[in-house]
Amino acid sequence: MSKISKSVWLSNIIWFVGLVAVMLLVRHYVFTPVVVSGKSMDPTMQDGERVFALRFGDIDRQDVVTFPAPDEQKKSYIKRVIGLPGERVRFEKGQLFVNDKLVKEPYLDKYQSKLPDGEYLTTIMNRQGEIITDFDLQALPGNYVTIPEGKLFVMGDNRQNSKDSRIFGLIDEETISGNVKFVFWPPSKFGTMK
Repeated sequence: MSKISKSVWLSNIIWFVGLVAVMLLVRHYVFTPVVVSGKSMDPTMQDGERVFALRFGDIDRQDVVTFPAPDEQKKSYIKRVIGLPGERVRFEKGQLFVNDKLVKEPYLDKYQSKLPDGEYLTTIMNRQGEIITDFDLQALPGNYVTIPEGKLFVMGDNRQNSKDSRIFGLIDEETISGNVKFVFWPPSKFGTMK
């Protein structure tokens, strides 16, 4: 092998290793691809959709985040942030109130319009097997009045089919592994998260 071909070969290897290293760093520190599994985020996100979750930045109410499942090892959940530290959260007749102010949730309109009168998206069976429609933080283990510092209250958009903070309690803010900002599959939904 000539010196020129060895040099080109070595240059290509160095370039390839550098590219792989940059890709790994970006995936670990900037964003990570996530596959949506299950129906808890319907209609916003469908089973099998693929999204990018940013690994940095502030978390705001109504952001969609990923985090390790608090009740199942080696599994991650994807849910919407409903309540932030210092806030009081309650549901009354299917309406979300944060600090006693009504919060609009337009991403739920599609489901709410299909429910019979008197049934709400927040209707769920609790750990004791009781059907509940209204909910506040005091129903959680810990009997909270407000969300403590470093904690978040999260829910799936498919409120009747979501294992979320109503079931497993508040999550630690530090466990958030990503903030979903971009959908890349299917092509029909390609773009920023709505």
